[in-house]
Amino acid sequence: MENEQTAITQLLIDWRNGSRDALDQLTPILYAELRRMAASYLRRERTNHTLQPTALVNELYMQLSKLARLEWKDRAHFFGVSSYLMRQILVQHARSTNAEKRGGKIQKLSLDEALTVSEDGSAELIALDDALRELAAFDERKSRIVEMHYFGGLKIQEMAEVLSVSESTIGRELRLALAWLFRQVSRDPDHQAG
Repeated sequence: MENEQTAITQLLIDWRNGSRDALDQLTPILYAELRRMAASYLRRERTNHTLQPTALVNELYMQLSKLARLEWKDRAHFFGVSSYLMRQILVQHARSTNAEKRGGKIQKLSLDEALTVSEDGSAELIALDDALRELAAFDERKSRIVEMHYFGGLKIQEMAEVLSVSESTIGRELRLALAWLFRQVSRDPDHQAG
């Protein structure tokens, strides 16, 4: 596992430095992992979700190709950035879907609803995104931890690598962030995200 992570890190660095061969070797490895992330996230969505894992990964690849010269630190950094981009793609898709279906009105949600399958996940995803933006305004790291965990499916060890903190810090901050998000969305019955 560690050898694979090291190999991916080296291929990312070589890709950044312009190696076409590195990109050719990296593409099937990263594609498989990104597709697994996308499928994992979309399994929690409603069954008739219009965005499929392959389409999500293809859109993600287009976004990542614009970042080819980014200073990739390692594999974890790559997947951290991918989590962020996946969130942006999913939220943009949800906003578009929600606008078409409801004339742009966003519904109230509880955190539990935001993190589970529902009939109309687009409004919930938008509200979760709004709450994460609010959290990021005063604690960027906690927001990133939830983003990487929820959208990217990163494990505690991977998030610790991305953020250069201990695994115990990640676990503690994830619990605190989820508690804050729950209080935020449930504190005001009239609160509407967005």
